[in-house]
Amino acid sequence: MNITIKAGSAEKTSAELLVFYLPEDLEKAEGPLASCNNALNNIITELLKKKEFTAKLNKTIILPTYGKIPARRIMLVGMGKKKDITLDKIRQAAGTAATTARDTGSYEITGVMDSLEIPGITPEELFQAHIEGSLLALYTFQKYKNIPAEEQREMKTLTLLVSKKETPGPLLDAVKRGQIIADAVCFTRDLINTPAQDKTPAILADTAKKLAKESGIQCKILSTPELKKLGMGGILGVSQGSAQPPKFIILEYNARAKSRETIVFVGKGLTFDSGGICLKQAKDMDIMKSDMSGGAAVLGAIKAIAEMKLPQHVVGLIPCTENMPGGSAIKPGDIVKFHSGKTAEVANTDAEGRLILADALAYAEKYKPCAVIDLATLTGSCVVALGTAASGMLGNNEELKKRVKTASEKTWERVWELPLWDDYQEQIKSDIADIKNIGGPYAGAITAACFLSKFTEKYPWVHLDIAGTSWCEKNNAYLKKGASGVGVRLLVHLVRNWTRFPEKSG
Repeated sequence: MNITIKAGSAEKTSAELLVFYLPEDLEKAEGPLASCNNALNNIITELLKKKEFTAKLNKTIILPTYGKIPARRIMLVGMGKKKDITLDKIRQAAGTAATTARDTGSYEITGVMDSLEIPGITPEELFQAHIEGSLLALYTFQKYKNIPAEEQREMKTLTLLVSKKETPGPLLDAVKRGQIIADAVCFTRDLINTPAQDKTPAILADTAKKLAKESGIQCKILSTPELKKLGMGGILGVSQGSAQPPKFIILEYNARAKSRETIVFVGKGLTFDSGGICLKQAKDMDIMKSDMSGGAAVLGAIKAIAEMKLPQHVVGLIPCTENMPGGSAIKPGDIVKFHSGKTAEVANTDAEGRLILADALAYAEKYKPCAVIDLATLTGSCVVALGTAASGMLGNNEELKKRVKTASEKTWERVWELPLWDDYQEQIKSDIADIKNIGGPYAGAITAACFLSKFTEKYPWVHLDIAGTSWCEKNNAYLKKGASGVGVRLLVHLVRNWTRFPEKSG
């Protein structure tokens, strides 16, 4: 889609669809809307006065102009009460405008950006959020559908209309940034939505290699012989029951900047999870193609970070396997020895994500990182605790948790901290190994993080359980049914706003 910034006045601008954003408590047409309202015989004021249109969040109305102004039609989009407008509500309103326009046959829209001026939100933040919301809302996954040409709907042009004649560089940068981030999220969604048959560990590794080549990132893929040499019993153990061999993806961006602090992202890459010998129920097992959402988010985030040419040194580690109930599958009661040398009793083969993450987290030590963040669709318990509105956050470092929380609020990929108290560590003690991979019927999201904490003792670490946020059951303003791509925007914001990490901040 072609995106441009154009200077001009709304009432004199030729457009297929001119979009205004209105706060709910607006009583009469103001600013650029006032001139259009006057030309249209005060129809907008009458609508507001008679409450025939109330500008609640994501409510819309489309009005014909009958040639009284150059724009063919006007769309009013509700923003909710002005005091409650946030960056995310801007994303939502922009997404609603884009999809409503497309679905009503308008493939060229012009957003009046002066109608979006909100106290406390910079123009750069506003423009980036608008672009993110628009592009994320227009995402579709139709790779496997046969759609007749006459039924295909695709937005062609998005124009951002400003009143000032000179377009400042920061706004152009914000638009470009929004495009890069939205593209990375859509790339991530595509990976997650793809069926497991077409994203085996080997295929995912090839995708990473292609991405690295295009983006100037170093990429290394470890296969079974290397994994055996490194003693990565977690990855090897989980993959035993599958005909597909495991892969360990290692991406390194800006490797020459080793004088800078190193940030490591670790993403769970279960390309399909049947539960293994502890087989899952058949209901909704098809969604287990999304069990690599954490790994996909790492790929998407590094893609965006590279395209934005951010200065930090960033490493991505993605252990990739299937978890299948084959004749050689790992069994309940088996013992796994990890890259770190620690051992774990496998009490449940469906608690496999933490086994492969343990090897990756231990491997992260070699980079002497100032911070490590892992993302994983790890536990159903986290969904029970937090639903689909927030990811669970646990970690061993207060400063890093604070930074992740701040990034989550800005991007609206919200997190909520759960306690990682020593009391919970008792639940993962094993009689025959160093630890066991489940901790009983209660506090499953916490005990899973307790397990991971055993492999993160040498660096600041945050774990994000995205089991509830990685998949959407229905369409929302800019989150479409299926993969959400959660984590990409949070990680990019975190790195883009990175400042030197204090040495003692645990």
